[in-house]
Amino acid sequence: MGFARTCSVALVGVEGVVVEVQADLEPGVAAFTLVGLPDKSLSESRDRVRAAMVNSGAEWPQKKLTVGLSPASVPKSGSGFDLAVACAVLGAAERIDPRSIADLVLIGELGLDGRVRPVRGVLPAVLAAAEAGYQQVVVPERSAAEATLVPGVSVLGVRSLRQLIAVLADEPVPDEEPDEEGRPDAMLAGLLVPGAGVGTGLAPDPGDGPDLADVAGQRGARVALEAAAAGGHHLLLSGPPGAGKTMLAERLPSVLPPLTRQQSLEVTAVHSVAGILPPGEPLVRRPPYCAPHHSATMQSLVGGGNGLPRPGAVSLAHRGVLFMDEAPEFSGKALDALRQPLESGHVVVARSAGVVRLPARFLMVLAANPCPCGRHTLHGAGCECPPSVIRRYQSRLSGPLLDRVDLRVRVEPVSRADLMGHGGRGETTAAVTARVLEARDRAAARLRGTPWTVNGEVPGHELRTRWRVAPGALDVAERDVERGLLTARGLDRVLRVAWSLADLAGRDRPHAGDVGLALELRTGISRGAPVEAGAAP
Repeated sequence: MGFARTCSVALVGVEGVVVEVQADLEPGVAAFTLVGLPDKSLSESRDRVRAAMVNSGAEWPQKKLTVGLSPASVPKSGSGFDLAVACAVLGAAERIDPRSIADLVLIGELGLDGRVRPVRGVLPAVLAAAEAGYQQVVVPERSAAEATLVPGVSVLGVRSLRQLIAVLADEPVPDEEPDEEGRPDAMLAGLLVPGAGVGTGLAPDPGDGPDLADVAGQRGARVALEAAAAGGHHLLLSGPPGAGKTMLAERLPSVLPPLTRQQSLEVTAVHSVAGILPPGEPLVRRPPYCAPHHSATMQSLVGGGNGLPRPGAVSLAHRGVLFMDEAPEFSGKALDALRQPLESGHVVVARSAGVVRLPARFLMVLAANPCPCGRHTLHGAGCECPPSVIRRYQSRLSGPLLDRVDLRVRVEPVSRADLMGHGGRGETTAAVTARVLEARDRAAARLRGTPWTVNGEVPGHELRTRWRVAPGALDVAERDVERGLLTARGLDRVLRVAWSLADLAGRDRPHAGDVGLALELRTGISRGAPVEAGAAP
């Protein structure tokens, strides 16, 4: 009787669980049994592993073979277990020393010819292995750069099962024939999955992407965009078509600071699991930008799919921007599903196959027209929408959802003078980004030692008791609360925006002008404050 064991990793959402792969050979009729809650693609590994071993020069054992995946209660899916199953079988057949694979974590899919193909989710899988105490990982050669992002782990990238057998058996490692230059590489199919991303993309570097200077006019919207970037505040842009709402939203990721090392690992893990991580770019350094179409379902936004849920748009936009153009056209259920992740920074999706917790701390930007035709607020534009239609259209953005939006700005049509550039070009992305970085540094210094990093994350109770504003600065806001114009949550969000405006202006605490401007940016009602980020009162 032969027995061997090694390890692999099962992904549950974007979190990994180390799985022990055991192989047992007994005398009897030749058969291959795989147990441990495998899905369809994993069950098919029996044929892939057999063909790969034979084509790699190894003899397939003609005995009763049982492969167990432990813990058996955890659902396993995907083809990333192929390499571990093959090595466990080779160890049980004594083709390699079982002790050489006992402490290895093996991740990779096997082709019928023995090549090791890349799979999705290598980074979170290696992170889970490192947290469990494993120090040696074997991954496909194409995924080695992604795996080496995890510190303290020795990574071996292999191109074929034949090479891995030679390494484990201490034999000369054979050279694999390189792919022909210019020939399409089918191996990359394991990394990029068409249709897996919901209108997502990685934000370009500030020097390569669209510039804020291209946006004509819109001074108030620019101030709101800058405050949103400085404090992580959600933003609603409402106005007629062609006013520049989409242009502003598309330039927001370039204004945001680069991701920290920890944030980059979080974003890269989500994109790796979703199958949208670009080859050759193992680490995402810029905030992502996700813009789903208004026909997107609730499952595509918050996560879903057959079996265990997969990351949705809110997770693909983690640490970045979720832009919802034509927001009233989205399903009401889909929009209201955003309320929980907006508050908590994560989404918990429960399905029959299990419960998955996915990260979802994003900056949301909503863009909406005033009515179905978009001409309701324009004088002499000929809007023919009945009042009942306008009310129904605007009510699609529910009150509880809008109450979570810190900044609500009306984007007016661009004047001829602004369009022709008579008033001069607006500030460039580089200039705004520099101010945003300084404001974030001030906020980080003030919030050092707390669980929060930006003003948009600080609870209202802390803002009211721990960090106080200037005397008398909240008088107008308190009167709005008494008159029912502001909710308690609304007051907290006004405070957060006021702190961001003060950080942009370099002040140690908000003054009455900051609170007045924050109120104007939230309610659209002028409070006599200058429309300028952090302007002196």
